[in-house]
Amino acid sequence: MSLRFASLLALAGVTAITAGCVVEQPAPPPRRVVYVQQPPPPPPQVVEVVAPQPPPVEVIEEVPPPRPGYMWARGYWHWDGGRYVAVRGHWEPMRQGYHYVHPHWEHHPDGYHFRVGVWVQG
Repeated sequence: MSLRFASLLALAGVTAITAGCVVEQPAPPPRRVVYVQQPPPPPPQVVEVVAPQPPPVEVIEEVPPPRPGYMWARGYWHWDGGRYVAVRGHWEPMRQGYHYVHPHWEHHPDGYHFRVGVWVQG
């Protein structure tokens, strides 16, 4: 065997041996996804506002011109523990199939009860 042929044969053998060697990286550990469920929000605190005396007749405010898609929730009197304080009106986005009941006071035997403004179906 010639030296050239032996070198070629040795090179082919080394190539064949090293071509089959593959170094694999270890697979990354599986990703653990942890879902944290938030606790439900606490029930809303309902505070019954009862005033011992009737509110003034009405809040005097300038009603702005109509605004498409909104209705004006007129101002009202808020009982501040010892006196009435005027609260300005604000825009409420219209809700299809609902009508707005403005904030108001209702007279009961134990005083005047405040009812917040709400949207009522119908």
